Amino acid sequence: MYNKLDYVKRGIRFANNIAFPGNKKLSTLMIYGTDLCDSGCKHCLIWAKRPVKYLAYEKIIEIMNSKCISKSTVVGLEGGEFLLHPEADKILDWFSKNHPNFDLLSNCLKPENVIESAKKYPPRRLFVSLDGTKETYKYMRGKDGYDGVLKVIHECKDLVPVSAMFTLSPYNSFEDLDHVIGVCQENDIDVRIGVYNDIEFFDTVEKAHETEISTLKNKEQLTFGKVKKDLKDFALNKKETLNKLQYESLSLSKHNATNLNSISDFKKLIPNSIRNTKENFDFLLLYDEWRKQNTKLKCYSILDSVVVHPNGDVPICQNLGLKLGNVHDNTLDEVFNSAISQKTQKEYVHNCNQCWINFHRKYDIVMLRTLEKLFPKRIIELIYGKYQWAFDEDLTYKQYLKKHD
Repeated sequence: MYNKLDYVKRGIRFANNIAFPGNKKLSTLMIYGTDLCDSGCKHCLIWAKRPVKYLAYEKIIEIMNSKCISKSTVVGLEGGEFLLHPEADKILDWFSKNHPNFDLLSNCLKPENVIESAKKYPPRRLFVSLDGTKETYKYMRGKDGYDGVLKVIHECKDLVPVSAMFTLSPYNSFEDLDHVIGVCQENDIDVRIGVYNDIEFFDTVEKAHETEISTLKNKEQLTFGKVKKDLKDFALNKKETLNKLQYESLSLSKHNATNLNSISDFKKLIPNSIRNTKENFDFLLLYDEWRKQNTKLKCYSILDSVVVHPNGDVPICQNLGLKLGNVHDNTLDEVFNSAISQKTQKEYVHNCNQCWINFHRKYDIVMLRTLEKLFPKRIIELIYGKYQWAFDEDLTYKQYLKKHD
């Protein structure tokens, strides 16, 4: 998925961001160009947001001229469905000429548009959403888009690097994961596995990490009217509750942890095929540990990774509703590196262990497992602070993985 040079650059940036918190540089910037979406997903209600918002071309270029962005900053263009942005072609043209280090994310419901864009403006990597078999895709995403995704993979895999994004959720299963891994192996592309989370921006409904995998896999299709009538208020109320919690209640309650500890089959259900993929097996193993409150890591990823929403909001991370600022009110440099933001970021780096989002957690996993190749765990903890991979807090990453060989 990423090469050694990517990790070296990110390591150097990590050192800079710790030493100079007022001059932090970004490794990754995700630009949610629009919340307009032509899907109908159960695990994300962004497609029901109204009124639709867009980040204008001029504002995106202004953001890209920020000091915290360098040529090596990977910029992800997504939504909603980014290609539905009225200025998508203009924006992609600018990136292809001025910042070719960008990724394009798509649901591929308009496969011809994705293929044309990949040919005209080749991204660093093309990410396509694929969450299971043809039947599961329709159940989970509300549209019959499976064949379109495969068409994009077949047409683009020799043009640009392609990754399939799979979200493990209550709406699909480990069998769906095994199927998607098979599709990726057949087409010689990689797969990036994530887990359903309570991401504030997506107006999620089901409580993540408590609603078990595959338990809501059914044929019901959501409609815009149903979401607006029955689900939207619920999602907004849940968002308000989550925002009130902030980080004072950053882990699952003891009651929920006890319930989750009784789920003993999770690791057994992980398909063996995942071992042949990069950076996914440990992510799911540790997810199970984390939701049982066994994995405790700091969140340094928020010091080098940022998202910008279509309305200009810049949250501290993908998971929480806490905003650092808005790019319509201040520059991205001011929002990301101000004295107030530095104080907030420091507090959350050391006190937040609330999510298992691959955008953040994979960074922490890779950083620590790499450090453990160079130094003993007790030495790392003198600088990093206490952390643990599993119930036995003395286990190293290598020792933990060896237990699951």
